[in-house]
Amino acid sequence: MQFTSFDVNYVSNLCADNPQTQSHFYSYFSELLQIKLRSRLQSPQAIEDVRQETFARVFSVLRKDGLRQPDRLGAFVNMVCNHVLSEHYRSSSGGESLDVEGRPELPDKAASALDLVAAKQMKEKVRAILKHLSTRDSSLLKAVFLDERDRDEVCREFGVDRDYLRVLLHRAKQEFKTEFVKRMGNPTLQGENS
Repeated sequence: MQFTSFDVNYVSNLCADNPQTQSHFYSYFSELLQIKLRSRLQSPQAIEDVRQETFARVFSVLRKDGLRQPDRLGAFVNMVCNHVLSEHYRSSSGGESLDVEGRPELPDKAASALDLVAAKQMKEKVRAILKHLSTRDSSLLKAVFLDERDRDEVCREFGVDRDYLRVLLHRAKQEFKTEFVKRMGNPTLQGENS
């Protein structure tokens, strides 16, 4: 593995969604994080979860606050990964399994009429919110979550690899969440369907 040095231009290109810079960032740090996490986590899914959460938080901070010392990007990613890893340890150690005798009964899975009406109303609200997002975010969320299309097919349509698709989905979900909270917290927008 060849180590990379970082500078202001690299971080600026990264924040400006430069495809070449982002591709390099994901491949470079994916390899480093894989090495780090493989020795600390046993589950491939846990490794992937920590890696993706690390990337999401790094981008969130870079876009919001920037980085005072761009040459320290590697150390910053490592620090964020350490925090995510600590949270993962705390959350996974807190779950105690219930023995068979003490296990609570499973709830009834049959949907009531009220549940069906509520689900229909929520679906309408989701579609209304999607109309207010950018075309790319809306199309991406619809393809993956509403249409439940194969992720490889979505990657081909959007011209990205699986790693970058995760990042795009994270960003789109963040935008959706922001719009959702704004609309659900504002009664005058709740009834609006345009």
